[in-house]
Amino acid sequence: MEKGGDGGMMASEVEWTDAEVQTVDGGPPLEPVEPGYKNVLRVRLGILWSLLWVGAAVCDQVFLKPTSFYGLPTIGVLILALVGIVVTPRRIYDRLRYGMTERLLQVVRGWLFHVDTIVPLVRVQHIDVTRGPVEKIFGVATLVVHTAGTHNSVVTLSGLSPERAAQIRDIIREHVRTDFA
Repeated sequence: MEKGGDGGMMASEVEWTDAEVQTVDGGPPLEPVEPGYKNVLRVRLGILWSLLWVGAAVCDQVFLKPTSFYGLPTIGVLILALVGIVVTPRRIYDRLRYGMTERLLQVVRGWLFHVDTIVPLVRVQHIDVTRGPVEKIFGVATLVVHTAGTHNSVVTLSGLSPERAAQIRDIIREHVRTDFA
C-alpha cells in the first residue's frame, strides 16, 4: 500500500482481491465477521423482497390482468427474490473484513464497489455498539465509530459478535482516553 504525499493512505492506490486483502502497517490479516451475519442479511433481504413482491402482485392485478403479461411480474420478482436471498448474503459476507492495529481500525467491504476504510484511532470521537431484534436473534452486533470530520464521519462494522464489538469499543475508548491524558 502506498503512502500519500502527506503520509496518509491514498484510497485510490489500495488494491485487493477477494482472496487477499492488504492490511495497513503490515498488521495481522483481516478477520471475517460472524457467520450469523449472513442470516441477518437474509432476513433483511426477505423483508425487502416481500414488499417488492406485494407491489408487483398489486401492479399485476391492477394493470396487467387483461393482458398476456398477467402473472409475469409476480413470478419474476419471486424468482429474483429467491436468487437474491440465496446468493447476496454470502457474497456480502465473503467481502466484509476488519482489522485493528495499535493505531488504526480497518474495515474492508464491497461486492460491487470495494471500499477500504481506515480509521486512525486518534480521530475517534464517539463509539456505539448496537443490536437490533434480528441481530439479537442471530447473535451479532454492529460497531458504530464516529470520527472527526464530515465526509465518512460514521464508520459501521456489522456482523461482529457482541463480545468482540464490546472488546473493540473498549480498546478504542482506552486509546481515546490516553490521547487526552
